[in-house]
Amino acid sequence: MQENLLHFLQGNGRKCNIHQLVDVSAQIAFGMSYLEEKNFIHRDLAARNILISHPFVVKIADFGLARLIRENEYEAREGARFPIKWTAPEAATHNKFTVKSDVWSFGILLTELVTFGRIPYPGMSNTEVLHKVEEGYRMPIPPNCPAILYEIMLQCWHKDPEKRPTFETLHWKLDELFTCDGSEYKEAVMSY
Repeated sequence: MQENLLHFLQGNGRKCNIHQLVDVSAQIAFGMSYLEEKNFIHRDLAARNILISHPFVVKIADFGLARLIRENEYEAREGARFPIKWTAPEAATHNKFTVKSDVWSFGILLTELVTFGRIPYPGMSNTEVLHKVEEGYRMPIPPNCPAILYEIMLQCWHKDPEKRPTFETLHWKLDELFTCDGSEYKEAVMSY
């Protein structure tokens, strides 16, 4: 049976450890790298739009806002509506969507994973988020989040879209995150 990742995280997913959550994120990055390779942008990448089934197999879903891009950029029509807290600043303010704006959203999705589905920018309105992010604000490291994973989030939220990693890079970084001896990650196992 499949369910959306957000629902899973807020329920049975609370039993997951950081290793399992990183594996889920690596699978999402792999799926997005395929879209990136085919010149598609998703424009609504969030936990609510990822399907998960047992045993931890994920699929990207809800392609309602997805677009094929021809010039590395897609300009949304005037008045189009987007999930502000997941949308890159250049997309939210100038309606300019690229693969790199999907990378920004992926960084937000990583926070959803490690907080078990908490809404990003808790306590802030959409307007506050837009202004604060434009001024350089980035969400602080979530509780129980390994510093190395937070560093990946910050890379996804780089102000300059061209300095954000590709999904291919994100996939290998996440896939390799726990392949060392693991000693530096022992305390990263979540306990709730």
